[in-house]
Amino acid sequence: MTTNPSVSLLKTLSPIRNSTECQEAPELAKEQLLHFGIKPGSEYGQALLKATTHLYQTFGELNQVEALNNTLDSLPQTDRISYFNAKKFLCFQLAKLIDTLQPSLRASYQALNMDISSRAVKGDYPLFANVGALFSATPAIVRTATYLYACTEWVEDAFKGMESSHPIYSRLLNPTSISLANTIVTLEAGKYAADYMAWNFNSGMAAIDGLLGNQLRHGDILLASRNVYGGTFQLIKDFYARTDRLDIQLEWFDGYTGDEFAERMEAVRRQHQQALNEGKRLFVYLESPCNPHGYVLDVPEICRISHQHNHLVMLDSTLATPFLSRPLRHPDKTCRPDWVIHSYTKDISGGGSTTAGGVIGESFRMFLPKGQQHNGINWDQTLFWDVYYIKGAFLDADKAVEVISGIKTLENRMLSKCINTLVFSEFLNSHPMINVNSHGLKDHPNRDLCEKTLYLGLPSALFSIDMEQASLPREAFVRFFDALEPVFGHMVSLGQSNTLVLCPALTSHSELDEQAQIEAKIHLTTIRIAMGDENPRDLINHFRDCAKLHIDPVSAGFSDAFMAGEKVEELIRNVHLSVHEQHLKHQ
Repeated sequence: MTTNPSVSLLKTLSPIRNSTECQEAPELAKEQLLHFGIKPGSEYGQALLKATTHLYQTFGELNQVEALNNTLDSLPQTDRISYFNAKKFLCFQLAKLIDTLQPSLRASYQALNMDISSRAVKGDYPLFANVGALFSATPAIVRTATYLYACTEWVEDAFKGMESSHPIYSRLLNPTSISLANTIVTLEAGKYAADYMAWNFNSGMAAIDGLLGNQLRHGDILLASRNVYGGTFQLIKDFYARTDRLDIQLEWFDGYTGDEFAERMEAVRRQHQQALNEGKRLFVYLESPCNPHGYVLDVPEICRISHQHNHLVMLDSTLATPFLSRPLRHPDKTCRPDWVIHSYTKDISGGGSTTAGGVIGESFRMFLPKGQQHNGINWDQTLFWDVYYIKGAFLDADKAVEVISGIKTLENRMLSKCINTLVFSEFLNSHPMINVNSHGLKDHPNRDLCEKTLYLGLPSALFSIDMEQASLPREAFVRFFDALEPVFGHMVSLGQSNTLVLCPALTSHSELDEQAQIEAKIHLTTIRIAMGDENPRDLINHFRDCAKLHIDPVSAGFSDAFMAGEKVEELIRNVHLSVHEQHLKHQ
């Protein structure tokens, strides 16, 4: 007998989906009743049999509706609106059906013979207690470690990764965290979102470690951009590159352009040709914009060059956020990184009140059900099974919803920060003894790449300055820096609502030895500035006053060399008008 193509689909609703031999919806419904000890011929059984048969048939029809999703891109916007609202209402109807069952389900639950102590422990049964969450206007905060089992065979499939509607443990899957993952994939990948997945981690560093741990094998080669976050430097140099650990062959790329990268790539390939011939792999790790100077790399061109040699690319795009850069939307797939990493702790959440991170990659690299292969990747090589499933660096529901809330104001916050960066970097650049490392300046060497790779050519909200030309005594510089609080926050991290300053040599990049700091252009007087949303006038006035108080005594007239007050007002007005006009035109 030939099986109807839809029968295998209908069987997924069966409590014995993997062992049933039934071929029609009525047979499956009858078998289901018998599985739970209900006689189909009884009055209750007949009513339940009819309803269950309809469910099996409806399930097949709903999947036919979903199969038409691939036609949406070809439809006019008016039809897309109609289709969305029709499907949305269908979801409400299905939820209404579930809600209709709740009173009788609650009565059945209450009719079970249990002592009051058991009732107190168990409380309201979650299956009907949580129905109202379906109508929550924001993702429900699912504070649970475990989930209800539907039946033995469904749980068996869930443990194999073959049951998408059935989480088994919040260390692996949590609905709130999944909502965040879907959101970040949509923001980053746009119309290509169906090809990508994300996994969320408890911090940005956990996300980086998760990805590196998934991909790197003993003796592999890692070609990394020079200016990376100090914690990343420490992780790859003092952990992965240690000879008693993975002995990763660590190489650095000091440039920013595609031509510079191609030259460096060729040199690294020649140097490690024997290892490559023996099966070792070479990976490219980028941070753009980079920490602490905020410079950008030509990510599309670097990806294209890397992929010519079949080398995979990892990109930490934390500082860009999906507002300034969306590398996964590049029309040429060879110009896209293979993974994008975010520390949600920073601008994406924006409040500085939680730590979280995520990795986005092509779906087949992120998850495959057990036993499956795709594009040469086995299921146990995917990020989920190889790392996420066993290491437990998951993101809990409370943190996930906080990041989701922060994303809602991402565009306005980033636009404000970019404007403040343009204003403040220009003000600082007016001083002849301050070196400003910001591609917000029109004559900066990194300006062309900023205009090529970032939205509207707006600058990274992170940049650095140094006062090496002033030859300040250490004590005077330290007094000046300490006085910047509270208008400038003395805090590590970045991406918060207030402007933060720190000395990388003493804090975020203190893991680098003296030579590494020199190579990264980090001096004692280097100040990393992470712009916030404040009124830039307060920042400018306080910076000038601190210079007058602590630098003028050792360098006479230092504070007088800044841009005059009327010029500052003109600068603020012109930058605001110009950026908002460009933004409106683009929209």
